[in-house]
Amino acid sequence: MATFTRSDLRGAEFAGADLRGARFVGADLSDVVMRGVEIQRAEIDSPWLFEGDGFLRVNGVDVLPLVDAELNRRFPGRADRHAADPDGLRAAWAAVEGTWAATLDRVAAMPAGTVDVSVAGEWSFAQTLRHLVLATDMWLGRAILEREQPFHPLALVDSGTREGFDMSVLATETPSYAEVLEARADRVAMVRDFLAGVSPQELAAPRRNPHEPERQETVLSCLHVILEEEWEHNRYAARDLDAIDATA
Repeated sequence: MATFTRSDLRGAEFAGADLRGARFVGADLSDVVMRGVEIQRAEIDSPWLFEGDGFLRVNGVDVLPLVDAELNRRFPGRADRHAADPDGLRAAWAAVEGTWAATLDRVAAMPAGTVDVSVAGEWSFAQTLRHLVLATDMWLGRAILEREQPFHPLALVDSGTREGFDMSVLATETPSYAEVLEARADRVAMVRDFLAGVSPQELAAPRRNPHEPERQETVLSCLHVILEEEWEHNRYAARDLDAIDATA
């Protein structure tokens, strides 16, 4: 099978090409136009689907509002991720905690070793929790609280975050699942405790983007990133747990 890694195919035209079974990972497909294509059983998974003012048209219909509404139905509480006041944010976080508690219960009832299973090369459940530890440390610890070294040793850094990141602060050995759960519970409580006392004035306070320090955020926008991370990764986890169940 041909593999195109970091290839620049902008403006390319695929006419009569057979792309059945092709897999696009980390690819930029913005502004792609498909005409007269067969897309039965095609699957799109994009955490940035609803960002900006773009659209995704299928046969002339912008399906983004339909997808967003369906995800809100499947994940009660997700619709509150854009809350803009302290009470709304506290309710939004309570919904996140409740959803993840149910997911953790589901995993606990599955066969031993499930937490370390990778589906189609994606992060395992344990790795997903470790990445959420990183997301909390990045957007609450570093951005909002402005701590110089906010990172838990068990945090999992993805390839896109690694550049410019001091990897020496992280553990070099794979932690046990019990250790992962402890780290995750600590970071969940950290967000809850911060929201318990946050004021409207604090939400408007300026902060630096932890990835691009020259770019300004607000405390509120940083919290919105945390909420997006929580819901997107819960969706990934549910998707992969469904796949594991299907093959059991």
